[in-house]
Amino acid sequence: MLRELAISIYLLIFNLLFSLCKRAKIQNKTTFVASFGGNIQKIKQTLKNEFPTHQIVILKTNNCKVNFDQTQETVLYFESKNIIHFIKSIYHLATSSHIIVDNYYGFLAVTDFKDETTCIQVWHAAGAIKQFGLEDLSNVNRTPKAMDRFKAVYNRFDYVIVGSDEMLDIYKRSFGLSQVRYVKTGIPRTDFFYDRIAKQNAMSILYKKFPIINDKKVILYAPTYRENELSNATIQLDIKKLYDTFKYEYVILLRLHPAVSGNFENKYHGFVYNVSGYHSINELLTITDILITDYSSIPFEYSILNRPMLFYAYDFKEYAKERGIWKDYIERVPGPVVQTMDELVRVLKNKDFQLEKVQPFANTWNKYSNGNSTKNFIDYFYK
Repeated sequence: MLRELAISIYLLIFNLLFSLCKRAKIQNKTTFVASFGGNIQKIKQTLKNEFPTHQIVILKTNNCKVNFDQTQETVLYFESKNIIHFIKSIYHLATSSHIIVDNYYGFLAVTDFKDETTCIQVWHAAGAIKQFGLEDLSNVNRTPKAMDRFKAVYNRFDYVIVGSDEMLDIYKRSFGLSQVRYVKTGIPRTDFFYDRIAKQNAMSILYKKFPIINDKKVILYAPTYRENELSNATIQLDIKKLYDTFKYEYVILLRLHPAVSGNFENKYHGFVYNVSGYHSINELLTITDILITDYSSIPFEYSILNRPMLFYAYDFKEYAKERGIWKDYIERVPGPVVQTMDELVRVLKNKDFQLEKVQPFANTWNKYSNGNSTKNFIDYFYK
């Protein structure tokens, strides 16, 4: 009840300020709202090159790891306690020709944009294993008022970009929006994986940052978040077991979900490196030899590189019951599913990665993401 009251008061204030700012004229301006930032960074760079006079504003949330160039565009800290930034953010939202968002944002429930404004959802995942939006099983604990707010936010999207027909179907169910709003541009940040020079530059920087990976293979562990672990950075991998077994062959890069605020206590320096704060997951994937994850969306993009991955689903039954995931999860994911550390170690030792499943998975989920996604986006929405 207190949470709902706080949200209602926040949205009331937001709506009042937005209504005042809305009296100003719409400008030739794009305001980005960034929680993850990968898609936004690609779109922003191309937009600046194509239309140098187009104004760009970025509203950056606390979770966003991308370092936007504050000398080239206006960057405001949207969730800070800075009242000036807060008011300026609302002004830009009310006066922009384009609003581009990459996550769910509650404020959209009360931003009745002018007809001249186009709101585009670019999301932060190329695919989805776990259910979200209207399909999230945890919605049973939500109030009717909260569910109405969710629907109001989703109805604010004029367009949603997609990289595959499968993701389009998921969006239709999760957002409850008609097909007419979906645009098959592909996912802008996946362009990186088709850019040989960009990949090589990223790898060079990371090899200098972590010299040890010149001599050892890299395992990237990137689990999704659990609601009860957002302030707890404890991980379920038995690091000691991995260290004792693979210390001469591998190093482990740890990438916690951006929503996790706790600090990881690293007891295995030289074997485990916490890269949760690194600005680009895509760059980290270029040096990754094996991905270990669970229900995260990272495999959809990593599959473009056609490299092995395995799925450590230690809480498979509980997570499926609480949040909801693919019913045929074990069959559909592009790698072996393990639920214990003994199984995980066995797969790593035997290198039984089911690599033959990766390329078909990539082809399906990245159907429209072929290296031209950012150009497709700019052509569709700006030209």
